[in-house]
Amino acid sequence: MVIETKSLEEKARELLFSRGVTMKDMGELVFFLQKDYIEDITLEKCIESVDAVLTKREVHNTIITGIQLDILAEKGEMIAPLQEIVAEDEGLYGIDEILALSIVNVYGSIGFTNYGYIDKVKPGILKKLNEHNGKDVHTFLDDIVGAIAAAAASRLAHATPGKSHTILQ
Repeated sequence: MVIETKSLEEKARELLFSRGVTMKDMGELVFFLQKDYIEDITLEKCIESVDAVLTKREVHNTIITGIQLDILAEKGEMIAPLQEIVAEDEGLYGIDEILALSIVNVYGSIGFTNYGYIDKVKPGILKKLNEHNGKDVHTFLDDIVGAIAAAAASRLAHATPGKSHTILQ
């Protein structure tokens, strides 16, 4: 049985919002990535691009899988030593980034550089998601949200090729 894309998309969006991530949060990340490259960029265009990324089945699968793993870690329901690794977002555990790259890959190689940059500087909602408060686990979610933003930024760059490669003065 193949699950309908529409129901996967609804579940993915519901999970993002239930974990405190809004369209505006993700749009702001896209704006952060593209403001120096696309002259007429607006937050509205950035949110529209995020919305387009969230229609992709590969993205739904990644969101649902990653958030489910975060929830299992919050509940202490993973096997050892994975429970401790995920709950503490261990630095040498790279599976969270690898999973997120499945989203970045949808929009080409520029997404990889966008993702690497945003994952390093962690602006906006990413900073909040990366805080380790001992209660909430966002090991996968922070990387997924960064990947959605990177993919949406890449989508905008591809839509404006003449404007997206030169830093605005």
